[in-house]
Amino acid sequence: MKKLIYISLIALVSCAKQQPAQHPEDQFMSDNELETSKKRSKDLNTLERAQIEDWIKAQKISYYPMGMNYWVNIAGLENKPRKNNGEKVSYQYFIYDFDRVKLYETPVQNIDVEFGHFQEMDAVEDVLRYLKKGEEAEILVPSVLAYGTYGDNKKISNDMPLIIKVKVL
Repeated sequence: MKKLIYISLIALVSCAKQQPAQHPEDQFMSDNELETSKKRSKDLNTLERAQIEDWIKAQKISYYPMGMNYWVNIAGLENKPRKNNGEKVSYQYFIYDFDRVKLYETPVQNIDVEFGHFQEMDAVEDVLRYLKKGEEAEILVPSVLAYGTYGDNKKISNDMPLIIKVKVL
């Protein structure tokens, strides 16, 4: 019986809340660092938008701005009926850089994904809400809506805007 009580006490003590190795206040950015980060993001977004708009001018294809801060090659897309959260969609897409180099040979593909529960880029989900089965779109996505500051640790570098060719299956 003494052994059982002793083991129970050891188990109880080991489950006690441990003190964090780092103070919680050290885990957050200072106000100055936060402002610097916000300014960097805003400046980067402004620069990328200007670069994408210049790139668009040199293309034979027309692109149209969407409310979420990306461009699509379909005129009036936002005027089409929009799918609601809970509806399902199957789709695939390829990712390119702005030199039109395909970054991955295999498409990203998802079957019967519910709107509102996407694990994808917001711009991909948004454009899919307007497309019907079999329709395709090419979207130009600034880095802030793509893989952001960190990239994907593979072929997409940090702060890299992307071209995404998406198709509803």
